[in-house]
Amino acid sequence: MLDFLGNLERTHLCGEVRAADAGKNVVLMGWVNRRRDHGNLIFLDLRDRAGIAQIVLDKELTPDGHLKGEQVRPEYVVAAVGKVRLRDKDAINPKMVTGEIEIEATELRVLNDSRLAPFSPSEEAIQNEEVRLKYRYVDLRREEMQRNFKLRHEITLAIRDNLSQQGFLEIETPILTKSTPEGARDFLVPSRVHAGEFYALPQSPQIFKQILMISGFDRYFQIARCFRDEDLRADRQLEFTQVDLEMSFPRREHVFAVVENFLSAGFAAAGVKLPTPFPRITYDEAMKQYGTDKPDLRLPGLTDVRPAFTDETLATLNIDPALPVVALRIPKVGELSRKEREDNHPMFDLKKGAKFIDDFKRLGKSFPEAAAKARELAGAADEDFVIIVAGDPAHHIKASDTKFEGRLSEREINVYAAAGNFRTELAKKYADRHGAFSVTEKTVVDAHSHNATDAIEGGAAFNPIWIVDFPMFEYDLASGKWMPAHHPFTAPYEADMANLVSDPASVRADCYDLAMNGLELGSGSIRIHRKDVQQQIFKSLGISDEEARARFGFFLDALEYGTPPHGGIALGLDRIVMLLAGAPSLREVIAFPKTAKAMDVMADAPTTVSDEQLKELHIRVALKN
Repeated sequence: MLDFLGNLERTHLCGEVRAADAGKNVVLMGWVNRRRDHGNLIFLDLRDRAGIAQIVLDKELTPDGHLKGEQVRPEYVVAAVGKVRLRDKDAINPKMVTGEIEIEATELRVLNDSRLAPFSPSEEAIQNEEVRLKYRYVDLRREEMQRNFKLRHEITLAIRDNLSQQGFLEIETPILTKSTPEGARDFLVPSRVHAGEFYALPQSPQIFKQILMISGFDRYFQIARCFRDEDLRADRQLEFTQVDLEMSFPRREHVFAVVENFLSAGFAAAGVKLPTPFPRITYDEAMKQYGTDKPDLRLPGLTDVRPAFTDETLATLNIDPALPVVALRIPKVGELSRKEREDNHPMFDLKKGAKFIDDFKRLGKSFPEAAAKARELAGAADEDFVIIVAGDPAHHIKASDTKFEGRLSEREINVYAAAGNFRTELAKKYADRHGAFSVTEKTVVDAHSHNATDAIEGGAAFNPIWIVDFPMFEYDLASGKWMPAHHPFTAPYEADMANLVSDPASVRADCYDLAMNGLELGSGSIRIHRKDVQQQIFKSLGISDEEARARFGFFLDALEYGTPPHGGIALGLDRIVMLLAGAPSLREVIAFPKTAKAMDVMADAPTTVSDEQLKELHIRVALKN
């Protein structure tokens, strides 16, 4: 027989009761985490979001409560009324924050029972993620998950308060809006009232926040829900949350200062101090040093070892002497066995046109001076594993290298990117081998010059870095067109405006990314605030006036009504929390995430709908065979 709550009121959370409360009468409510029957004494570990308290049911003191205690099982919901008392010294549990006390119950109410759960919330790790997501309401009771979402709340609150203190107004933008694809697929929502027409869920509030600047709000922010119909990874979800902001009359440095301020506040809420200002590096330098535009500064960077090889040696090794020859070093891993090297070969990014030399013993036998010099240039100790990445002369691309005059060529970028990809994968694979790639390794930052160097001193676990001077356009081989490297509302550098049509590859974008520990936390830019420049950018991208009017007509109209210079950024809140929680996936910090197959296995979504609903929305489904 279940009990009613009646007029009973909770006085404390389970995890809040301490030795100082001894002698107090309390009412605790929660879930039975564990039950131990010792005959005349039954012990219940009662759990809520604050922690666990031990309830003692003495058959002589409360026979009715003891009888109910015999019937309850894990995950039953109960209320316990009783007095706090200190445990005997030999019964103190130092692993629990409430381990010095217990509750001597005078009454127990069983408020609800529970089926046998597929796993216990007291388990630290559950291997089957799909089972966890199907029974998410049980999974979220686990201490780790409760901690993650408390952390998320505190980080979000700190960011919101900080931006408010910096003069930003929180303004909501529409969820149902116009489809203006930004690189990923839109989620479309059919209109019942306007047959055959669709809304789209926003990939970002981009155009609306720019219109807010035109509207004179000067400083806007939003904890914004965004939607992108793209393939999922550990750091991607179909729906996600951004810290989105925009400001009028800024230079890039103003945006950096605002972001560093609110991000420092968010990290401080998690007990982490971020040194400011964050270092900065250009896109080209990031590719040269790390092989990626989202570098993990905890890992040793790439080293140019071209001076270690003569042209004749490179020809013998079938390496293109005109392309980079770089080494990546894996600290403390030691020499890999032949089998280990072969197991790594599938990670080689052969499509990038790169060649890999991972057998230094063999290289040393044929070219001892080159092998020794390469290890010396890479700063490799005896226990460090070194691999060389270089260009494959048999690999050619269609895009002409002359289009990248003054910047890294596409073939150069491909070699650096291949090395960077392999560097990241090796870091994951050997992270625990002899302390390799320890998070105590850090990048030393010169706060005055904003330069980053790869000295390993020990210390920081979180290493933010700004990436600047991106190319404005990327050449798409499939379409034969130049595409925006970011979005088409990003302003080019004023000095590069004259090259928009004649030499688009040389044009730099006034945009910036913020990376941390190998993740892109956010991306932003100074925006185009003049209609003539915006139209010129569309023209450079091969977007006709008619297409621009159809897709962005309302925004182009708004630009004609006194648009101030403006810029902003959006940072992934989910990714920030994931980093600070030490979680391996966004699914650990999003309450109800989708699986890698884009399914909500708890709610069984997506699913089919009735013919009546489709008819009302003027939709007919035609499935491919």
